[in-house]
Amino acid sequence: MSYELIDSGDYEKLERFGQYVLRRPEPQAVWRRALSDSEWVAQTHAWFRKASRRGESHLSSNAEGNEKGEWILTAGMPQQWFVDYTYNDLKLRFRLGLTSFKHVGIFPEQAENWNYIYDAVRGIAGQARVLNLFAYTGGASLAAKAAGADVTHVDSVKQVLNWSRENMEASGLDNIRWVCEDALKFALREAKRGKKYHGILLDPPAYGRGPDGERWILEDDIAALMRACSQIVEEENAFVVLNLYSMGFSPLVADNLLRDYFPSLAQRTCGELFLPDNAGRKLPLSVFCRAKTI
Repeated sequence: MSYELIDSGDYEKLERFGQYVLRRPEPQAVWRRALSDSEWVAQTHAWFRKASRRGESHLSSNAEGNEKGEWILTAGMPQQWFVDYTYNDLKLRFRLGLTSFKHVGIFPEQAENWNYIYDAVRGIAGQARVLNLFAYTGGASLAAKAAGADVTHVDSVKQVLNWSRENMEASGLDNIRWVCEDALKFALREAKRGKKYHGILLDPPAYGRGPDGERWILEDDIAALMRACSQIVEEENAFVVLNLYSMGFSPLVADNLLRDYFPSLAQRTCGELFLPDNAGRKLPLSVFCRAKTI
């Protein structure tokens, strides 16, 4: 991917997406920056600044607890642009955009999971069925589809589904099934239908809301979700990818969840997803566990 973590520290990160450099808050970057403030300013094309707490009408939090703010743009910085990603024969294209909650439509650390998904689907004889829950803008869905899977993509936000479709079309793919629904409700209904999937991708937020206001709290609801998913995974030629963004969870939590609910998926790999900056520091961003029978 055309991505670079240039520097991190003092609760911020300086990143290059394609030809544009963004400056964003990062709560885990508690160390000092390697570069000076003037070096940051000189490179930045867009800076996300959290709104002043005095102006409550300009400050809010979304369902995941992310503070709302604004982007300060330099001349020539667009609101939207594209970046490409390649891995072996996998070629994807993503439309990025500056959102009011500091996200840009892609999480670069997830590329490691995309590669795993692509290889896992390619290793299944016949067409694999893959379910992507909390699917966001679809990097994992695109990786599975590009490998030949029949993909069901579930997210609770219609605008995000539209964004995912743009990424699918930009990547030259088609026929992903889009579902705007609460992830847990969908998994429970699929279990009642007796539906089975070879691959289940789980990327739940710490907090969230379904399309009908359903509340999601990771610590309270993850067990019910895992239980539902354990009923819809194939017994053979199966894999599960679990990603957790809660800062309070270690990789051991993810490992124990897959060990408990998916005992047949014996080949497990767990750890942290991180991005290295140019000074050699590793910025931790999530924990993961990937397991498979194949």
